[in-house]
Amino acid sequence: MKWLIDELKRIKREHLYRKLRILETGQVSRVSVGGRQLLMLSSNNYLGLTEHPLVKMAAVDAVEKYGTGSGGSRLVTGTNDLYMSLEKILADFKGVERCLVFSAGYLANIACLTSFMKKGDVILSDSLNHASIIDGCRLSGADVKVYAHRNMGHLRSLLKESAQYQHRLIVTDGVFSMDGDLAPLPEIVELSEDFDAAVMVDDAHATGVFGKKRSGTVEHFGMHDKIDIQMGTLSKALGSMGGYVAGREELIEYLINTARPFIFTTALPPAAVGAAIAAIKVVQQEDPAKKLWKNVREYTTSLNNGGLSLATNSQIIPISIGSEDATCAVADKLFERGLYATAIRPPSVPKGEERIRTTLMSTHSRQYVHTAADIILETLGECKLL
Repeated sequence: MKWLIDELKRIKREHLYRKLRILETGQVSRVSVGGRQLLMLSSNNYLGLTEHPLVKMAAVDAVEKYGTGSGGSRLVTGTNDLYMSLEKILADFKGVERCLVFSAGYLANIACLTSFMKKGDVILSDSLNHASIIDGCRLSGADVKVYAHRNMGHLRSLLKESAQYQHRLIVTDGVFSMDGDLAPLPEIVELSEDFDAAVMVDDAHATGVFGKKRSGTVEHFGMHDKIDIQMGTLSKALGSMGGYVAGREELIEYLINTARPFIFTTALPPAAVGAAIAAIKVVQQEDPAKKLWKNVREYTTSLNNGGLSLATNSQIIPISIGSEDATCAVADKLFERGLYATAIRPPSVPKGEERIRTTLMSTHSRQYVHTAADIILETLGECKLL
């Protein structure tokens, strides 16, 4: 297969080659790579819950009681009470009638989009939505209309032009994973009501972080009764694995009976389910997001005072570089100086919008936050990017 070799050469030539870095620690604030200690500034473990004692103990307890695996899909091998407990606590957390857990957030998005939308329907999708939404749109068979990022005028125009479709669905990230900005949910809901369209929100990066109860952007904007489909993950701020869909009773029943990613996928291992249950309880009882938001404020203030112009609404703070080679060079320099911050390139972001995606964790100390900002400013200054 000579063409594979040629393709790899092209990928390397265009500075798009990726390789795995081996961590010798978990997703902690300081990680070890090749025996070197680095400050982690790229993890989605926003609340540090992968290392929380109660979360780890819950995973161990689940293994002791239920074993290491689920044995197959839940419709074939059965659903034990642990899964039902997770779905009940998630439904209460999200303020909905019912939830359904999937083996990955990616599968949850594909399940929703391919189950609810068919040929003769139309999906209206934000241009910066996650890849799992894009893939779900493609697999659905529905027509897809992409509106400019957070552009409500463009979305209105597309809705006006789509009156002939049987069903219309607006789908958006709640917090956009590479930009850190929020979807304008109140405006989206207003348009959905004007044009009789349903709304789906992917709250993967908001669950545990936003809202008074930390249940996500739907709560943050007070849109609980206005969003038809809420999707989220257990694998980011909640420190476990898997995804979920939240909504009305009939929505969940329909997914159980039609969603291929649910019907034909082995269920989550008990350890992941137990950890997720404990993580939600920690979020509700300890509110680790308070420390996260304090770190975000200190970090962005330090960077802005040092010459960057950042306006962030979340724990995701991208630093724009603008080309593949320059972005990789900056990431390498940061790594040499003890900072683990990943270069983001196409297809994760559009060409010309390459960046270093930095993320804060509640377990970062104040010293770590300021050290990270200092290293970034020093590196960008040397590269004449300030």
